[in-house]
Amino acid sequence: MRRRTPPPPAPLPQRDGVDPVRVRLPYEGAWGTVREHLVARLTGAGPGVVEAMFDAGQVVGADGRAVAPDAPYEPGRYVWFHRDPPAEVPVPFPVEVVHRDEHIVVADKPHFLATTPRGTHVTQTALARLRHELGIPTLTAAHRLDRLTAGLVLFTVRPEERGAYQTLFRDRAVRKEYEAVAPYDPSLALPLTVRSRIVKERGIPAAREVEGEPNAVTRVDPAGHRDGLGRYRLVPETGQTHQLRVHLSALGVPILGDPLYPRVTPPVPAGDFRRPLQLLARRLEFTDPVTGVEHAFTSGRTLRAWASPREWSAGTP
Repeated sequence: MRRRTPPPPAPLPQRDGVDPVRVRLPYEGAWGTVREHLVARLTGAGPGVVEAMFDAGQVVGADGRAVAPDAPYEPGRYVWFHRDPPAEVPVPFPVEVVHRDEHIVVADKPHFLATTPRGTHVTQTALARLRHELGIPTLTAAHRLDRLTAGLVLFTVRPEERGAYQTLFRDRAVRKEYEAVAPYDPSLALPLTVRSRIVKERGIPAAREVEGEPNAVTRVDPAGHRDGLGRYRLVPETGQTHQLRVHLSALGVPILGDPLYPRVTPPVPAGDFRRPLQLLARRLEFTDPVTGVEHAFTSGRTLRAWASPREWSAGTP
């Protein structure tokens, strides 16, 4: 069994807050050159794209030098390159910084902005924006919020400390509180704690509840109601994908603006920001594992359906 050694540092700088792609050449394979392997690997890049990258000297080795188009294949070798990001519609809302010190940054993320680069969302992410705006290339997310959910996200500044903060979330040592707006049901006896088993299958947009040992626990508290709408305070004990959205939908009060629950709806056109999911990560509380400081952060955002119900009903952006 081969012992994995840490990869060398990236020889290319970030571009617009996005790291270069790092590829380690597999030990199994019959490619004659590095170029042949990347052509086979990056099938979605389009015809001639990889060849053009080599011709332009954009694929580099650990020493920062361009890899020649005919460079022989060497198993275990690392190469780096930047891929042209997909065309993205800018999300026209700022990322607010709630707290910043030498160890962490706590940001208040808007709706529609992904936390980290993934899939078709690369530069239009909270991480890429903050790296660029704050000038912190080492910034990394300690956890994630769904792209459609707004609110507080914790980022770490120093790579060597990232694990300590991620462990807080793994060990459920972070108290998270959310706020949601959904239909009001007077027959729903609140407060209550929802326990169920949720599974999320790869390639299927919506998660679902199934029989079995509960792996998702959410406390649901009432926070007011008016004009047929309810405001709910949600305190998750676990962190399953779409947990809060699944649980409120199962209670018969799906969150307003949810495109997946209780049923999957057709996607809205790119750039349509009129009906954001009415879910907000309102508070984060934890003991800093590096400094020992007791932190308690609160989002300054509001949910439009509650704060401005007429604008929400009219679909005003």
